[in-house]
Amino acid sequence: MSVKSTFDDDVATTSTLLKRQPKKWPIPKALTSHGPAKIIAIVNQKGGVGKTTTTINLGASLAELGRKVLLVDFDPQGALSVGLGVNAHELKQEETVYQILMDAHSDIDRVILKTSVSGMDLLPANKDLAGAEVTLVNEMAREYFLKRRLAAVRDYYDIILIDCQPTLGLLTLNALTAADGVIVPLQCEFFALRGFAQLQENLERVRMSLNPTLALIGILATMFDKKTLHSRQVLERILEAFPDKVFETVIAQTVRFPETTVAGEPITTYAGNSGGAASYRRLARELIAIGGAR
Repeated sequence: MSVKSTFDDDVATTSTLLKRQPKKWPIPKALTSHGPAKIIAIVNQKGGVGKTTTTINLGASLAELGRKVLLVDFDPQGALSVGLGVNAHELKQEETVYQILMDAHSDIDRVILKTSVSGMDLLPANKDLAGAEVTLVNEMAREYFLKRRLAAVRDYYDIILIDCQPTLGLLTLNALTAADGVIVPLQCEFFALRGFAQLQENLERVRMSLNPTLALIGILATMFDKKTLHSRQVLERILEAFPDKVFETVIAQTVRFPETTVAGEPITTYAGNSGGAASYRRLARELIAIGGAR
């Protein structure tokens, strides 16, 4: 990890937009022990806002900082798995998170895969996961299945990131019930603001009925285009509406992110000196500094 990619002054921040001096989030101290993991759901009811990109690259950046990380692909599209080079749709049902979710006696360690990033593992998914949602409808305490299954490995990891599908069905409810906190990637365009208001209402319902300690860790502005007035105006609106809930680190648009999907690896290894890599490394340090992760 180079100095340039760790402290890149060109990384977009909300402080820059407000004409303030950006914070220098420190490199955290090494951990002397691991676990229990903090579980974070990466959620937005709108698709295409950077949930999977954030899960992969934030996870890889946290692993670089010596954290043990588990990524959970909880979307039947399997985009997280594919983005890490796994041909998810060729996996057998018993080799995916579906098996863990639906069979309480299955061994989660046999399903977890190592990734190309040291310290970061993956619980893969594919289209079979859609069947779990149908089956769960008839189960008792159906919103708690994922929480119970993750308990078996929680003491091994420092952070577990769950990549959720863009709907508030039973799968997402399971993720929110299992989670300690939520990160909401919010695309820098006006329609995204409307969707977040609905998401806030749904998060409050989850707190009231399923998970009273669920916290909004932060809103992450994504797909920010430094060259357009539109992106700046939307980011200003987000900051006005939620001044204390927006990460200072902003994820700018770059052609590198689609390239990493094809490569099947995080931007931190595919283009380690890029602005995109610097942004997610900065986000990882910020998350730890504000108490969102160990």
